[in-house]
Amino acid sequence: MKLSALLSSCKILELVGNTEQDITGICFDSRKVSTSSMFIATVGTVVDGHQFIASAIEKGASVIVCEKLPEQLVATITYVVVENSSRAMGLIAAAYYQHPSKKLKLVGVTGTNGKTTVATLLSNLFQALGYKVGLLSTVENKINNTVIPSSHTTPDSITINELLLAMIEANCDYCFMEVSSHATVQERIAGLSFTGAVFTNISHDHLDFHHTFDEYIKAKKYFFDQLPASAFALTNSDDKRGAVMLQNTKAHVKTYALQSMATFKAKIIENQFSGLFLNIDAEEVWFKMVGSFNAYNLLAVYATAMLLDQDKTRVLTILSTLSGAEGRFDYTIAPNGVIGIVDYAHTPDAIKNVLQTIANIRKGNETVIAIVGCGGDRDKTKRPIMAEVACKLSDKVILTSDNPRTEDPAAILKEMEAGVPISLKKKTITIQDRKEAIRTACHLAKSGDIILLAGKGHEKYQEINGVKFPFDDKQIFSEIMESLK
Repeated sequence: MKLSALLSSCKILELVGNTEQDITGICFDSRKVSTSSMFIATVGTVVDGHQFIASAIEKGASVIVCEKLPEQLVATITYVVVENSSRAMGLIAAAYYQHPSKKLKLVGVTGTNGKTTVATLLSNLFQALGYKVGLLSTVENKINNTVIPSSHTTPDSITINELLLAMIEANCDYCFMEVSSHATVQERIAGLSFTGAVFTNISHDHLDFHHTFDEYIKAKKYFFDQLPASAFALTNSDDKRGAVMLQNTKAHVKTYALQSMATFKAKIIENQFSGLFLNIDAEEVWFKMVGSFNAYNLLAVYATAMLLDQDKTRVLTILSTLSGAEGRFDYTIAPNGVIGIVDYAHTPDAIKNVLQTIANIRKGNETVIAIVGCGGDRDKTKRPIMAEVACKLSDKVILTSDNPRTEDPAAILKEMEAGVPISLKKKTITIQDRKEAIRTACHLAKSGDIILLAGKGHEKYQEINGVKFPFDDKQIFSEIMESLK
């Protein structure tokens, strides 16, 4: 493709060289550069791509997109200076892959909690409705029934467009994708054409990256600010910041809620471990999923389907048969009658939601044991809050490791312990080894008791000092319970 065509949407500050040349590939990783390709020097949170411009040229790059020119220029190379190379990468990637997001209906889901469940349910629902569907999520990326491993909630813009093009080639009608706050700030969704956007909720998370809660809110809002007038913007009006998302959007505004006035309404009639009985848009339906947070997720999915012109009866009928995403209130009953619930809850609000759901369902005489950890190299301010919430809403709490990454697990636990009220310390145990923490909970529990394994959800590993060791909460819980028969 001609370089001039790739740059047509970019705001160019300075141009050195020839734009009437063919480009054979685009990349932002200098190790992947090939002859006659374009290297885009992005400024990352850890590494600045400008350091690798010389290496990219040595490997055959003929075009360099950057935010500042190198001190020494190579006469045969074209240099394109832009204000924001990450944004330029999104625009260039969309053009290079021939704007695949315009050739299907792309719906983005954002919020602190519920993104994965809503996106996964939408994907499964529309497949059951007879459509070919793509999914970009934290758990997995999918093209129809083909699973592609996922490493980020929202991939980089080149990968997104590659996947979208593959979806077009597989005749997909829709793609449902999670849109993280990191992705909006880092312009990973630049150049994409969205049919609609869904906001689930917002609470304390990712302040290691955004620094303040206000900046985190702005990051979520930026997604809605960029929507075209042809799109819909669906928000949770029960969330006190739901309306904030819509303040500057050009899209058609729609709302959903359990408590306040909204375009789409639902009411919880029954909430049990066996499922939810909801009055949803004046229809009473039994769903397999559990908890008030899933009532919101189901309502968001239903509302999205209605905004995409699907049949109400068919949508509700199919939704009533679906389960949530892996590792989201994923419960199993052990041979001795102990209930284990694996959940990805890794924020104070998510811990609160899942424990309140358990409290609403329990009969009153069961012991609730919460196993809670906090990830390393992430927002430290939420650690004491998560421990405090867990202690207030559980009968017993075991503080343990999550993914310590490059941090000292003992130091993380100390920060969590600081949030435990003095009056609740007696019901709190700290066990650094996560497997031993699970084993201890299993030994403490008796038939009917409930063990919450929070934090890792669908993950099949534990990351320690850059190494991912095999670790599956659900499998380990089952194995230990089997040995206790």
